[in-house]
Amino acid sequence: MNKLIQPDVAQAFTLPSHYYFDPSFEGLEKEKIFAGTWQIVGHVRQLPNPGSFFTTNLVGEPLLIVRNAGGEIKGFYNVCKHRAGPPAEGCGERKVFRCGYHGWTYSLDGELLNAPECEGVQDFRHQEFGLTPVLAEVWAGLIFVNLNPAAEPLLQTLGQLPQGMARFQFEKMQLHERRIYEMQCNWKTYIDNYLEGYHLPSVHPGLNRELDYGSYTTQLFPSYSLQSSPIRGPENEKTVERRYSQAKGDDVAEYYWVFPNWMLNCYPDNVSVNIVLPVSPERSIAIFDWYFPESALKTPAPAQTVLFSDEIQVEDVRICETVQKNLRSRSYSRGRYSVKQERGVHHFHSLYAEAMGV
Repeated sequence: MNKLIQPDVAQAFTLPSHYYFDPSFEGLEKEKIFAGTWQIVGHVRQLPNPGSFFTTNLVGEPLLIVRNAGGEIKGFYNVCKHRAGPPAEGCGERKVFRCGYHGWTYSLDGELLNAPECEGVQDFRHQEFGLTPVLAEVWAGLIFVNLNPAAEPLLQTLGQLPQGMARFQFEKMQLHERRIYEMQCNWKTYIDNYLEGYHLPSVHPGLNRELDYGSYTTQLFPSYSLQSSPIRGPENEKTVERRYSQAKGDDVAEYYWVFPNWMLNCYPDNVSVNIVLPVSPERSIAIFDWYFPESALKTPAPAQTVLFSDEIQVEDVRICETVQKNLRSRSYSRGRYSVKQERGVHHFHSLYAEAMGV
């Protein structure tokens, strides 16, 4: 039994408020959560050819992602083994990586090829100074890394999710647009909000017109959850403008969340990938990537979808930033869960407590 979160949602209390702003949790979360889970860092289309690469940052760790000469996608810490310079910067194509500090050169597989001016260094072995690798795997075109070299394979952690996503044919979709939202709230504040439809009628009037709130459901799995709702049919399209006014009776919106911080929002004509990352104890970013079938890219649908989604995100950020401020109130410490509506939040808190060892 978790000491912090009771396993029975009907008996449980939410995470204590100081978990959302106390700076002491920032480093612990990096080590216990973000360094040991599969994190999305890019898409295979960013690496079209052998030698294609890009650099990125994952909760403070500089990373280099490359397609090697054999076509495999590899991940490394973007840290030279000499004096911690950058083996690569930005993105592009290279045959080798040459550190911008002192010129140490590495292969596409991270092997040290040349260490200039190091003649005479005793017991110096090139094979001991290659770039440190990170685990890198691909699912549905998304590139994931895991900083834990002993991590379970990606597909094993995803469980039944790939089968559930199969009908959307996400891997065939094309990226339309990316937006990054800066938020004045802890990353968990945003995840809590995402994991329940309880706030739908109050916070999202536009989305509430699209979804059948009375039929909203949440399913829990070992490392992820699925929220789903039927999309309302065309019965009220003449009285109010709707994004999905032409929805058929069997159309459903599905929202996958994978511990700890990435989501797939699935609608009949698009899928958006959301990644939430901590910046500081009370700041975070949400990265939104919208994907569409290639046939839809020249239609009005992508622009309409991004406009509609942006409206929802602005509403979410507004309430999350207000909640973040109120979490510091001396009047609040912990809350209770709605058994009907907040099982997803309780599930997240339980996984979080287990990972943190509390």
